[in-house]
Amino acid sequence: MDDTALNQQTDEDLTPGIPQGRVRWTVCAMLFAATSINYMDRQVISILKPTLEHTIGMTEVDYGYVVDAFQIAYALGLLAAGRFVDKVGTRIGYMIIMAIWSLSAMGHALANSVLEFGIARFFLGIGEAGNFPAAIKTVAEWFPRSERSLATGIFNSGANLGAILAPVIVPWVTIRYGWHAAFLITGCFSALWILWWFKTYHKPADHPTLSGHELRYIYKEAASDMGPSVPWGKLLGYRQTWAFSAAKFLTDPIWWFYLFWMPSYFSAKFHLDLSHIGLPLIIIYNASAIGSIGGGWLPAPFRRLGLSVSNARLSAMFICAAVVVPIFAATYVKSEWSAIALLSVAAAAHQGWSANLLTTTSDMFPRSAVGSVTGIGSMAGSAGGALFATYAGHILQLTHSYSSLFAMAAGAYLLALLIMVLLAPGLKKVVFAQ
Repeated sequence: MDDTALNQQTDEDLTPGIPQGRVRWTVCAMLFAATSINYMDRQVISILKPTLEHTIGMTEVDYGYVVDAFQIAYALGLLAAGRFVDKVGTRIGYMIIMAIWSLSAMGHALANSVLEFGIARFFLGIGEAGNFPAAIKTVAEWFPRSERSLATGIFNSGANLGAILAPVIVPWVTIRYGWHAAFLITGCFSALWILWWFKTYHKPADHPTLSGHELRYIYKEAASDMGPSVPWGKLLGYRQTWAFSAAKFLTDPIWWFYLFWMPSYFSAKFHLDLSHIGLPLIIIYNASAIGSIGGGWLPAPFRRLGLSVSNARLSAMFICAAVVVPIFAATYVKSEWSAIALLSVAAAAHQGWSANLLTTTSDMFPRSAVGSVTGIGSMAGSAGGALFATYAGHILQLTHSYSSLFAMAAGAYLLALLIMVLLAPGLKKVVFAQ
């Protein structure tokens, strides 16, 4: 946005009590829809894992390697995704990203061996790598700092809707038409979303229906948010980049573990087949959707108590990290419903944590670097996920026990928060030299 466009708006646009408009929330709804499609695509294989074990002989170790292919590609894709979005912009960049991952997801229907699934997952990871850098940059463009964690929590809850829809749709399609057809189900959603985004999305300064009130509200912190473009390598010189990346490295693998192994956990421990696995997953992911939105809202009451934006964010993250701890008991419960309760709380806390963690990039960096920093951190999270997937595949093949996996999940968030506080105390804002 240029200074002329901003100065054309009068001071009365920010008068308390005047409605600030709702266009930015329509943008948030588009991000929510994109993230839902993203998670539907990546969730299909975990639901079909027991089926693939019987049809193509996929073992736990094989499955771990297939997950690795996705995670490694996701990490590699993030080397370029954040910078790509920063360079070409969110309008064109997001459409290209959506097209790549959707075609790759549908390509799974052509696979009939572990190797072929690994190849398909690799290209899916390359495409899906762009979703969160693009979404976080869009939030930074369209929301003031005070609303970003809520907006992030809302669009991030799309992950949960996608994970809820997948166990509803995939078993039904698989039972009637076969597992190949299950990988084709999201293609039509992707095409409709691309058309919607192309027709509707513009930057705030260029949006044809945005009011002056809302434009000034969005850009009320523009002077402090804007900054020069910074080379990707230079960002590695900031402790804030490492703080965000370390937290992603430690906690992203836990969500990947839930996403890729939870259906297998219920199948192995409680003998739930494809026609019965849906209900537990739906309950857990509904809880995580509440956690995502609630976690995004959580800093607000701390702000009303007088805490700074950064301290309110860290307080919310501490609560989420502490709530995860009981998940270590999931290995020992005898009741399916006790397991559902523990996993629901842990998944909700993760999503609340994630909504705030993702928002720390725009807390700590100017808008010009948000996409790149998000990409760097997400790459670290995916690398951690690949290591965790390899460990999970081997430990389950050898011991058939989830105890060490849930123990690691229980402590990861508190450790991550400690590292963040040590590396970036107070989430201090980075100021780039002009």
